[in-house]
Amino acid sequence: MSGILMFFRILKTELSDMKRWIPVNEEPKALIFICHGYAMECSITMNSTAIRLVKAGYAVYGIDYEGHGKSSGLQGYISTFDNVVDDCSNFFTDICEKKENKRKMRYLLGESMGGAVLLLVHRKKPDYWDGAVLVAPMCKVADDMKPHPFVISILRKLNKLIPTWRIVPVQDVIDAAFKRPEIRAQIRANPYCYKGRPRLNTANELLNTSLELEQRLHEVTLPFIVLHGGDDKVTDKAVSQQLYDAAASSDKSFKLYPGMWHGLLYGETPENIEIVFSDIVGWLDQRTESGNSRLERELKHKNDEILISKDL
Repeated sequence: MSGILMFFRILKTELSDMKRWIPVNEEPKALIFICHGYAMECSITMNSTAIRLVKAGYAVYGIDYEGHGKSSGLQGYISTFDNVVDDCSNFFTDICEKKENKRKMRYLLGESMGGAVLLLVHRKKPDYWDGAVLVAPMCKVADDMKPHPFVISILRKLNKLIPTWRIVPVQDVIDAAFKRPEIRAQIRANPYCYKGRPRLNTANELLNTSLELEQRLHEVTLPFIVLHGGDDKVTDKAVSQQLYDAAASSDKSFKLYPGMWHGLLYGETPENIEIVFSDIVGWLDQRTESGNSRLERELKHKNDEILISKDL
């Protein structure tokens, strides 16, 4: 048996757009649900992330969004961000509600656009999740990545007529996001990653979602750690700081990595990636080992219901 297979196995679901990575011969410490970035997918680009988390003892699940990876739909096209959030929320909660998983802690991990998905999944069920890892979250698109406001105004009008056209004039996200040339080459060679200019409606959905999130950061209540590269040119590190400052969460952490780029999970040097994952796993382990406040709340709620019913 190979060294990798000694640590984990990949169990594929019936649908090719859904993935899960499960530890072998041991009960998972907790469940982690990954939300991938724009134009990325789970099975290849997020695979190394999942493997690291499984080696740390966690079960990992992911899904490709509409228009991404192995999901159906026009590649690179998002009809509405609500659809993406609903698909993730439904899939994740279905896994959590399985009999064998109900007593396990549940975490969300989102990268870039996946950070926005994560925050909106949390908003749907504010008390459902035990914590979140936000990696360079798309709470605001960096100014260098956005067209001029006048151009945005024109594109929004065109979006009503030609929403699927790839005419949004932005710099190459792959070049801007990933430090190592070999990683850029791997992503460009990956047939499940979308390449080229963003489609009009997709860009419109991303911009509107980030603008809306930026105004509602105070509504974030779950425990979280946010990680951001100091030289990120894709999402705005200042808004990650703003998220940390504004969130209502009582348990929150912020890590800024000087000199690192946007792709913290697999685009950096091996040494930097080790630093990032050491912080992520350390944060997860500390909260998993200290107990499950969500389960305690649920148990208290059930006990309160029993007491009320007796009184009646």
